[in-house]
Amino acid sequence: MSDRYCVFGNPVGHSKSPAIHAAFAAQCRQDIRYEAILVPRDGFAESVRDFAAAGGRGANVTLPFKEEAYGLTTRLSARAELAGAVNTMVFHHADVFGDNTDGAGLLFDLGVNLSCPIAGKRVLLLGAGGAARGVVGPLLDARPANLVIANRAAARAEDLAQRFAGATSPVGCGYTDLPGMCFDVVINATSASLGGELPPLPSGIFAPGSLAYDMMYGREATPFLAFAAQQGAARLADGLGMLVEQAAEAFLVWRGIRPATAPVLAMLRVALER
Repeated sequence: MSDRYCVFGNPVGHSKSPAIHAAFAAQCRQDIRYEAILVPRDGFAESVRDFAAAGGRGANVTLPFKEEAYGLTTRLSARAELAGAVNTMVFHHADVFGDNTDGAGLLFDLGVNLSCPIAGKRVLLLGAGGAARGVVGPLLDARPANLVIANRAAARAEDLAQRFAGATSPVGCGYTDLPGMCFDVVINATSASLGGELPPLPSGIFAPGSLAYDMMYGREATPFLAFAAQQGAARLADGLGMLVEQAAEAFLVWRGIRPATAPVLAMLRVALER
């Protein structure tokens, strides 16, 4: 029988993960079956237990369950422990290992696919939920000039920044604190784009030559990317590359091999633009 994997989320019908992992499995000659599972907002723990009990080998976790997944693990990778959020799970009997591949996926997409290394750049990260938690550590490791985390509830951004306090500490604030600030890279890690909404951002946050990056993706530009274009951002990028790269990291965790991502990303881009 094929080894079973899945992605848990709500919503999850839009997920490209089954197609991505099917392509990875074919490329790497791995016998796996991967599915998307829609989880009730109050039923994540039960869904995880049922999937593992039925022989599931591992899972990806997407919105809004990454922080809850963190609490269901028996072991954590260093990057997941630091983030306080899990997007990749491995099940082995009673052992539940949690990892977070979001940051590695984002940095690979930025640095390799988009030729936009973070070193020395002024970076703004929007959001303080599970998606943002997974990327703060890797962003700091990439040595930006500074990293600001902004959130509708400023206290959540401040708490997240404090979690990563160190030699190069991020700054947490509310959206109302952003006027007068300017950034080279602005990353939207909120779920606003899923609902066709835009975080309440002020004018003037995009520096000349800046990159606007939305972790969400779609056939049309997200509200955030449309706003960034109107505000003069020089480059726009959606999160399809990050999705593929973090999936490759998860595949490595599960199967011990990292697939080539370029052909899979190209395949998805063509399908998305049809």
